[in-house]
Amino acid sequence: MITRRLTSAFIIALLVSGVFTFWLSQRFTKPKTAPPPAKSQYVTAAANMEAGQVIKLENLHLVDWPASMPLQGAFTAPQPLVGRVVLYPLAANEPILERQLSTPGSGNGMTVKIPDGMRALALRTDEVMGVAGFLLPGTHVDVLVTLHPANSPDPVTATVLQDAQILATGQKTEPDPEGKPTTATVVTILVNPQDAERVVLASTQGSIHFVLRNGSDREQVKGPPVLLSQLSGVTLPLPAAAKAIQKAERTATKPYTVETFMGPTVKTENF
Repeated sequence: MITRRLTSAFIIALLVSGVFTFWLSQRFTKPKTAPPPAKSQYVTAAANMEAGQVIKLENLHLVDWPASMPLQGAFTAPQPLVGRVVLYPLAANEPILERQLSTPGSGNGMTVKIPDGMRALALRTDEVMGVAGFLLPGTHVDVLVTLHPANSPDPVTATVLQDAQILATGQKTEPDPEGKPTTATVVTILVNPQDAERVVLASTQGSIHFVLRNGSDREQVKGPPVLLSQLSGVTLPLPAAAKAIQKAERTATKPYTVETFMGPTVKTENF
């Protein structure tokens, strides 16, 4: 009888320990679910936006962004962007950065692209002077003028300005997305106040031409103006003033005569 009871107690204890062991194994071997990564929200363009466009509240929305990858200059709320001007084209759902927008209160249109201390100067052009339509916003040019000086019948071509950036061609402030040439009758360039005076004066004295530069070429070339006589090899008559100067240079001065008396001997020297 005692043996039977001990056997029953042993079997019950074994069953209890087995159930408890199974419960512990299920509890500690159950895979843990990783917590979701932390997220931030940044303001993006709700649709494609063009340069020069004024931002409205409906142009913006918020997107989730990994908090472990912060964006320098991005916005976490849309209100500070309302009323500002887009400087560069923005793609839909692209986080908007501070450097892509105009300074608050700087105005709209072309003015937001003019740095402090610089000026925007518009010059008239045509298909030939405009390098067959390849003068596009963002390209760099030299400005040449051909004029007839008042004291010389020989026409002169001189470089008035070098490495000037084009801000706009006509009313377009951005180049064609496919790189197609565009024809415009007015080209707006970025200049400092002193260069603006020189170019305006040159445009009133003769015809203006644009010379397209390589985008990475910043060299300033120094050289004299080109005269028509240098191209044709024919020397044109000099103006009266220049003739008078050359005649004076050719006129020999009268020599000085010095006589030296040494007793009965007289020595004469000319200087």
